[in-house]
Amino acid sequence: MAQNVSGFRAIFSNASMYNLAQRLVGAEKARRILVRNYFPASNAYRMLDIGCGTAEILRHLPEGIDYFGFDASQTYIDQAKEQFGDRGTFRAELVRQASLSDLEGFDIVLAFGLLHHLDNDEAEALFKLGKQVLKKDGKLITIDPVYSEDQHMMARWIISKDRGQSVRNAESYTTLAQSQFDDVTTTIRHDMLHIPYSHCILECKNSDV
Repeated sequence: MAQNVSGFRAIFSNASMYNLAQRLVGAEKARRILVRNYFPASNAYRMLDIGCGTAEILRHLPEGIDYFGFDASQTYIDQAKEQFGDRGTFRAELVRQASLSDLEGFDIVLAFGLLHHLDNDEAEALFKLGKQVLKKDGKLITIDPVYSEDQHMMARWIISKDRGQSVRNAESYTTLAQSQFDDVTTTIRHDMLHIPYSHCILECKNSDV
């Protein structure tokens, strides 16, 4: 996993500081948009959240869903359990096929802000894993910072300072997804935060029989 945690970026290893910074830039708005526009309308589905962080997405999800959150940070997982312990299952580990062997298929797999921390081989492995654990017609959703020609110059500068060292353009993200998925919808949005910023959202549908 390629990320820069030196200097000011080191403060984001603290779960409370991470959450505060997220709220200040408008992450709650981004989560609301994501759930409203890209998630199932149903109140009952199974969801795997890869790189769930402190699981703040749960504030915007229906009570009835079956939620599993994985993150490499024990600090983030401890915070998730403290806030949402009765809302899901949380594990402080990297997601691998072995760690999912006891779980059934998922309707939604989410990787929020994860791909831009992964090199190409790691990203392709993520898409492969996502496809393996999805139900038929299930969907893998990713959202990451993106470089695009029409973005605000301030957005480009902010994104260049991200901890993740693998921020890509939309075409590169899509190509990685297409290594495993035939049905990929790519959307670039510039309206999801309170600050100038650009996101690439991939919707990867498991259409295989």
